[in-house]
Amino acid sequence: MSANMKQDFGAKPTERRDTDNYRAEYVTSFVDKWDELIDWESRARSEGDFFIQVLKDRGAKRVLDVAAGTGFHSVQLMEAGFDVVTADGSPEMLAKAFENGRRRGHILRTTQADWRWLNRDIYGRYDAVVCLGNSFTHLFRENDRRKALAEFYSALNHDGVLLLDQRNYDAILDHGYSSAHTYYYCGDNVSVAPEHVDEGLARFQYAFPDKSTYHLNMFPLRKAYVRRLMREVGFQTIDTYGDFKETYHETEPDFFIHVADKKYVEEVR
Repeated sequence: MSANMKQDFGAKPTERRDTDNYRAEYVTSFVDKWDELIDWESRARSEGDFFIQVLKDRGAKRVLDVAAGTGFHSVQLMEAGFDVVTADGSPEMLAKAFENGRRRGHILRTTQADWRWLNRDIYGRYDAVVCLGNSFTHLFRENDRRKALAEFYSALNHDGVLLLDQRNYDAILDHGYSSAHTYYYCGDNVSVAPEHVDEGLARFQYAFPDKSTYHLNMFPLRKAYVRRLMREVGFQTIDTYGDFKETYHETEPDFFIHVADKKYVEEVR
């Protein structure tokens, strides 16, 4: 395979713990299979109108999708009437997103941007920033996480909202996994399973029906840690949902969704 078709984690894959590695992980052959992994129609059914309703409840109109991937959420939000700007750090993902949008009758406004320098590359302010698809987990250094959240905060209007999701790494770290504890996206016969997990790395394997496999090295973010970073950056109110539900047992959800409001709330004395 050519360089842009095959992943290369080196001789010791579990030692690749670097934020910038995401650029090499999303090779063309993996990106070409990403929609097979998530299955747009199935994902739309499973998510329902959760994100759309959160944004409409806050009167949001202008949305920045900073982790566009292959464009699923950008297209969903456009079709719901939002003014969307689409960004991602991977040029391969952005190309696929643009192609997917055009196939569905939309012209996505795409920009390649690293979150750590988001406001250098993205113009204007937004009512909402969405960072979905477990994307924040690609940041391995705390300084990178703080800088990215600060950039998200700065990109928002004074009463804007950040929507950010993550895997339930707490359950994986604290309770482990077995051969039966496998995580699936919506695609048929496509499996996503943790291959190696420790406090500093979650290495996931993505296996497809044609027997091809790919990997992503990610930082296992704990829920309370992410919420604390959001508060320290300045977000005033943070609601965390488990698989789109307000109430849940901590070990049950596959994903947590954080809804963080920038709007200033004065303390009542």
